[in-house]
Amino acid sequence: MAGALFSAPLGADQAAPKAINVPYTMFTLPDGLTVILHEDHSVPVASINVWHKVGSADEKPGRTGFAHLFEHLMFEGSGHVKEGDFDNLLEAAGGSNNASTDNDVTDYYIDVPSNAIDLALFLESDRLGYLLDIVTPAMVDGQRDVVKNERRQSYENAPYGMAEIRIPELLYPKNHPYHWPVVGYMEDLTAASADDVKEFFRKFYTPANSVLAIAGDFNSADLRKRIEYWFSDVKAGPMAPLIEVPPVELTSVTKASMTDQVQLPRLYLTWLTPSALSPGDAELDVAAALLAGGKTSRLYKRLVYDLQVAQSVTAFQESAQLGSQFRIVVTAKPSQDPPQVALDKLKAIIDEELQKLRDTPPTAREMQRVMNGLESSFYSQMERVNGQARQLNSYFAQTGNPDYFNEDLARYRALAADDIQAAVRHWLPADRRLEFSVLPAEKK
Repeated sequence: MAGALFSAPLGADQAAPKAINVPYTMFTLPDGLTVILHEDHSVPVASINVWHKVGSADEKPGRTGFAHLFEHLMFEGSGHVKEGDFDNLLEAAGGSNNASTDNDVTDYYIDVPSNAIDLALFLESDRLGYLLDIVTPAMVDGQRDVVKNERRQSYENAPYGMAEIRIPELLYPKNHPYHWPVVGYMEDLTAASADDVKEFFRKFYTPANSVLAIAGDFNSADLRKRIEYWFSDVKAGPMAPLIEVPPVELTSVTKASMTDQVQLPRLYLTWLTPSALSPGDAELDVAAALLAGGKTSRLYKRLVYDLQVAQSVTAFQESAQLGSQFRIVVTAKPSQDPPQVALDKLKAIIDEELQKLRDTPPTAREMQRVMNGLESSFYSQMERVNGQARQLNSYFAQTGNPDYFNEDLARYRALAADDIQAAVRHWLPADRRLEFSVLPAEKK
């Protein structure tokens, strides 16, 4: 879900809802860096969000995991910041920071008291301009080992973890940029050299390929001068080329399974769905909430509460730039049935509920419940300046308009119950999907 505000469709006696107002200032520095500023004086804090337009989709077979490896390297220091000082300086100022990598983007943020914005700008400008001054083979080796260990902890040795690696491999052909995992393959991480890493940085970590969004307690005109000062010595570089791939389509049911050191079997049903903000994306957000959003949702109530045959069930539209996935994940409760038989029974019930949505639109009560929940979630996200800064960057990356809040809202306000029905019919057919099972390994 791209992050939107939701409301029930307007009735004849309802007043038009108040438009969301997120004023911003946007400009581009001579080196090509785009800057977006939004003033929020409610509390004396600021969030500095840097959106580098590079993710695992920008990698190439044989060199996977570079985008995520860079997420780690970017905290190791830079030309004028000694190793370890990035975190030390921020913590001393009362700040915090983190980052994330996905298929399409690498996102860094620093949250600081507003009187420490200059420190954050210094740190961000220095690692964009001078990271390669301190990158050595030994540093690459150290962070490579950290990433490998993260892969072991989060995937290879985590219950059900390898399913997240295997499912994209089954959905996408080998040359598709969503085929390989964000964390990368072990053999690729092992083969990466310091020269490979430097080449990746020069190609993707350029001002023209990055956007700086800041939300918080500051004066925009004054802050612009400070940004121009701190980034004045960062050298310009090219913008990375856009990725173009033909659409991927499932034409039948693909079935696969794996064993794992788990106690309970789990079923993953996955469909290929429209990209973020495309027609059908919002409808499937709502469908996911109808099916498994909360204890009164259709699948949770039937599988977990009424029949008590499932330990848990979730559904979500995983929106992405080059195409999305809709997934239903259900974990069986202990039973006397063989694991695959238990999952087949759960699948039959899920298919019954999907067919009901194909045959009959959701009720007005259901639609209102979902809309209320999604609206509440959106407002919670926007209460803090770090949510505001990240959303401004996200909207700009996807649409070119940082203040896309009302347009995003309109996608959901326009939805009627039969729109959800039509989306389930079109995008979630029973005969074109991946059915993936994780079964308990036999005890030795």
